[in-house]
Amino acid sequence: MTTEIDEKTTLELEAAAFRKLRDHLRARTDVQNIDMMNLAGFCRNCLSRWYGEAAAEKGIDLDKDDAREIVYGMPYAEWRDKYQTDATPEKKAQFDEAIKQHM
Repeated sequence: MTTEIDEKTTLELEAAAFRKLRDHLRARTDVQNIDMMNLAGFCRNCLSRWYGEAAAEKGIDLDKDDAREIVYGMPYAEWRDKYQTDATPEKKAQFDEAIKQHM
């Protein structure tokens, strides 16, 4: 890397990248979590869990539902009812195989 980036700027850039990813995932309601898990090994729920873990490291009490709402832009149950579709048996089988790689 040719440009030195200080810690504060690095943090700001990482935060901006996270917000872009969050907003992108909010807009792409057609992309199902199981598809993300099968292709990338993470999904919106993983992202919200990581957010909650980061909050806990800072001593912030953020429950699972609140962290999910930050990522989804609405309560998870509402998102699920509006946008989640049933996974096909093939997608479920692919997920079961993929999850073994992460154990």
